[in-house]
Amino acid sequence: MPKILERLVNQLKAKGFDESQAYAIGTKSLQKAGDLKAGTRDATAKGAKRGSMTPEAREKSRALGPVKNKK
Repeated sequence: MPKILERLVNQLKAKGFDESQAYAIGTKSLQKAGDLKAGTRDATAKGAKRGSMTPEAREKSRALGPVKNKK
């Protein structure tokens, strides 16, 4: 299981969701964000990169927003 999904599932369970609900919500959310491949629990390159980040690094990247490629 990708680290990013594991962290999200644990956060959702801590908020009171049961395990199956946490997996369903986490999977759908991460697929929508592009961190998991559609229809699977397999990480995309983006998801693998974010999964290896610390929570602080993910927070900083969210604050910066998407980075546009400069030409």
